[in-house]
Parts: sequence; C-alpha cells; structure tokens
Amino acid sequence: MPDQRWTDDDGEEAGRHVRPYAITGGRTRHSQHSFTLITLVVALSPDEVDHEPLQPESAFILELCRERAVAVAEIAAHLDLPVSVVKVLCGDLLHASLILVTAPPSQMDRPSVELIERVMDGIRQL
Repeated sequence: MPDQRWTDDDGEEAGRHVRPYAITGGRTRHSQHSFTLITLVVALSPDEVDHEPLQPESAFILELCRERAVAVAEIAAHLDLPVSVVKVLCGDLLHASLILVTAPPSQMDRPSVELIERVMDGIRQL
C-alpha cells in the first residue's frame, strides 16, 4: 500500500497518531465482532457481493485476502497499522458481508491436556 500523507485543515501534514483514529472514526473496537491475532480472514469474490466504495485500507484488506486466508496480525503488518485498527476494519468488512472469518477454537473446543498425554503415551507404546 502506498504511503499516504494525511493533512489537517490548514494543509499541514498531520502526525502519524491521527491516522489510525481517522481510519476507524475514533473506535477502538468493533461493537459487534471481535477478533484474535490468529483469526483468519478471507475475502469473498467480487462477483458475490455488491458494496459501497471502501476506504483504501479496507480495499487493501480485501485484495490481500482474496487469494488465501490471512491472519489479522499479518494484515496489520502488511498495512503497517496497529492490530486494533485492523480488527475494527475487519469487523466493518464482516458486518458488510465482504469477508469470511475463521476464529481459533475456543477453550471449550480444545482437547484436554490429559487426553493429549494419553494419546502421546499410546503413540510411544507403538
């Protein structure tokens, strides 16, 4: 993504700290969706969705995630934005049905340590 220079009302270059705030409209988290660093994001085909024009960062996320699923942390690295900003943007894209996400398994879905140890013991006995 090309480096964009943001300017204030006087035409002077705004500081880097203003940019994330401006991108998210001041939000620090999405009101309906939450993501972890390893949540995988994949964009829907452009033929499958009809959407309004997007801000450049959101359009870049869609382009980046079109070929393969990409983790939220990796998206943040490509955009050179804080993860919290990427989470808000991804929440907006999910709310607009432009992406699909796969969250990591919850604590309840994970096998217990005891089960894993029993499997390892069984494998050692083979």
